[in-house]
Amino acid sequence: MRARYDPGVELEVRHLRALCAIADTGSVRKAAARLGMSQPSLTTQLRRIEKAVGGALFTRERTGSKPTPLGRSVLCRARPIVAEMSALVTAAREAAAHADGARLRIGSNGSRAVAGWLRRTHRRLPETDTTIHIDMSAKALLQMVAANQLDIAFVHELDGFPLPLGAGVERRVLVEQEPQFLAMSEQHPSAGRSVVDFSDVADDPWMVDPTVDDEYGAIRRLFAAADRELRVVQVHDNTTAAELVASGEAVCPCQPTSVPRSGMVIRPLRGDPLTVRLFVAFRARSATAEDIDGLYADLRASYTEAAWANAAYRQWLLRAGSPLLRPAEPGATAPPVPSAPPGPGHPLALRGPTAPLSWPAVHR
Repeated sequence: MRARYDPGVELEVRHLRALCAIADTGSVRKAAARLGMSQPSLTTQLRRIEKAVGGALFTRERTGSKPTPLGRSVLCRARPIVAEMSALVTAAREAAAHADGARLRIGSNGSRAVAGWLRRTHRRLPETDTTIHIDMSAKALLQMVAANQLDIAFVHELDGFPLPLGAGVERRVLVEQEPQFLAMSEQHPSAGRSVVDFSDVADDPWMVDPTVDDEYGAIRRLFAAADRELRVVQVHDNTTAAELVASGEAVCPCQPTSVPRSGMVIRPLRGDPLTVRLFVAFRARSATAEDIDGLYADLRASYTEAAWANAAYRQWLLRAGSPLLRPAEPGATAPPVPSAPPGPGHPLALRGPTAPLSWPAVHR
């Protein structure tokens, strides 16, 4: 049925954005959820838009809402307008932020390096208004960088599960392969060992945080490769997780920089079957190379500090002959270094001040 033309209705950018959302989702209901409005409100708005153009823009089919020929024509003109308006708003916000003073929006997955990163950044940029957004989902943080809601994000990428960067987002690797350790009760039969075999913990329930991208998939792949059955305990509350581990109800993969709580120990897994790539993501067009170099150096120093503060990780690094040496800072005591530091041709040798840290598995 043809919509009756109403010259009193004028189209606005929000109307065009609504049309794009309906076309992209294929459903008025899904589009309403994306736009943060009720389905009846969007339906009413669609009718007003159709009156403004004088014809139906979508047909409702079993597979969803489909654009009519008129709808396709309108969408072809609407999408560039919506994109240009979004770019205009983004540029205006950046200009306003610059006018009000320097600001820095940092995002990160949970990490013990974050506090030191902020401390060093505040010291280096005392006049900059710095904020931090913590999210266990690396994908969510990368989306925020792409949408210009964050200037830089420190994220963890599980081996074998590459993260989508998004248009205009670049990355700089901090650690190519960080081993994931295992937290267990101090009463666990393997707690007294310096390195734990996977076979000794394969019958334990493994704790998974459902908010961490791909963690369950990586653990499931590990068990499938060993032809073992995985028992999972899903917990995203840190306090409950710590209590369950300490009581022996489950073991839990963790970052090697983690500090054990009362009643638990943290041990490396032999052969390092779970590894993570650590990198920072940023939009090159909104940050200078000097800015990124400074933030990267601050994070590198903070990560090094956190790594050497953990006894188990420190011993792992020494066995690996890692180039990750604690920086000389006022009041800091440097740890012992390997008897044979990596030479210029060694695969662990650094290639420059911002080269990624990389080391092989050493517990095979």
